[in-house]
Amino acid sequence: MSEQRTIHIAGTWRSAVSGATREVVDPADATVLAVIAEGGTADTDAAVGAARAAFDGGEWPQTPVTERAALLRRTADLLQRDRERIALLESRDAGKTLEEGRVDVDCVCDAFRYFADLVTGESAGRVVDAGSPDIHSVVVHEPVGVCALITPWNYPLLQASWKIAPALAAGNTFVLKPSEITPLSTVELIGLLVEAGLPAGVANVVTGAGDPVGARLSAHPDVDLVSFTGGLASGTKVMRAAAESVKKVALELGGKNPNVVFADACATDEGFDTAVDQALNAAFMHSGQVCSAGSRLIIEESTAQRFVAELARRADRIRLGRGTDPGVECGPLVSAAQLARTQEYVASALAEGAVLRSGGCRPDGPGYFYRPTVLDGCHRGMRVVREEVFGPVLTVETFRTEAEAVALANDTEYGLAGAVWTADQGRARRVAGRLRHGTVWINDFHPYLPQAEWGGFGKSGIGRELGPAGLAEYRETKHVYQNLAPRPVRWFAG
Repeated sequence: MSEQRTIHIAGTWRSAVSGATREVVDPADATVLAVIAEGGTADTDAAVGAARAAFDGGEWPQTPVTERAALLRRTADLLQRDRERIALLESRDAGKTLEEGRVDVDCVCDAFRYFADLVTGESAGRVVDAGSPDIHSVVVHEPVGVCALITPWNYPLLQASWKIAPALAAGNTFVLKPSEITPLSTVELIGLLVEAGLPAGVANVVTGAGDPVGARLSAHPDVDLVSFTGGLASGTKVMRAAAESVKKVALELGGKNPNVVFADACATDEGFDTAVDQALNAAFMHSGQVCSAGSRLIIEESTAQRFVAELARRADRIRLGRGTDPGVECGPLVSAAQLARTQEYVASALAEGAVLRSGGCRPDGPGYFYRPTVLDGCHRGMRVVREEVFGPVLTVETFRTEAEAVALANDTEYGLAGAVWTADQGRARRVAGRLRHGTVWINDFHPYLPQAEWGGFGKSGIGRELGPAGLAEYRETKHVYQNLAPRPVRWFAG
């Protein structure tokens, strides 16, 4: 299989300076899907240099907002044109179902169009009343500069769009490092930006490993901002490296997300069915490889036995397979390493006293598949309850009172997302108000809106993506104070 030139610098596609390559593996059968360029420090420095030149001397930062927005909309149109092809690529590369790939493409289009609308709907600046007709004072927003965008392997296309769209809308240039495990759809997106008319040097991509590519981007003195989505350990390294040059940092570092179910949510057959169905979606969508996965079921003790039994029964019926095959509901884990990690967490949970209700094993055949797993009888002392597994593993904890439910839900280092299920609207508002998580769903799980900020508390990171705050991450705020009638101050006698 010949190498794809997947490094894009200053408007040209190229191989790595070193000539190194990497195999991208199809997780459904462990065969080689593509061979890509394996970039290193030299490639990264060249990409940053191109982005720096395009920002300092190029046209993009001074391009009118209406033209920047028009390019974002053209990119969304091109994504819709190529929707089926890119969804198929995302399915093959990341292991998700084809329908999930289609939804991802649609969500990327929504993000590009949202930020296009947001910047075109803004005023030219915020006028500040200085208390004098001789003073014109205005607060304006300007692009940060060169942005390093580092994206994860689970939602490669979607997470790239959450960074690229606001970065471009604000007038920045960037260097993007996609995950070395799932880079293919991101490379396609850069190609569509070029087709849409983005000037050379504005969008650069270096495919390669976190060390050296991500590490160099985080420490590079000519990078003005690092936006990273990924694991906690890597995020702390990014923040430490960025501190040397005091550059802006935005981090989304995952979560250990509670799904709190009160008995009254299950009082009717319809309510019970919905809560069980949504608990499955929360935990096992994309094989649990979702930063906001509801991997901690916290359920009222009086309904737990019935609920968990039905949950386990349905989990056992989830159809695994290649994401492009008809009828498949859940694909493989993304890599052999992720499969081994999941197996180790389940083994440790069972050793610590958890009760296996479903799954807990690999099916026969090739690929990195693992059965959706429900672990009952869990408690906060278990690693599987405290740490992010990023696999199809759901833990079950029980509570008796509202206060106990809130305490369990908040007893985590993370704080990305959580949900509460109840028929009592007063309780819903109380619990949602007390949960220390960046997104809280009431009687739902997983939906997000490009208009609403996304991010977490605690070790789930700093900063926000999406919404107005997501655009603000890629801007600097400047106060321009103009004296229309200057005169001597006479502070000094002279």
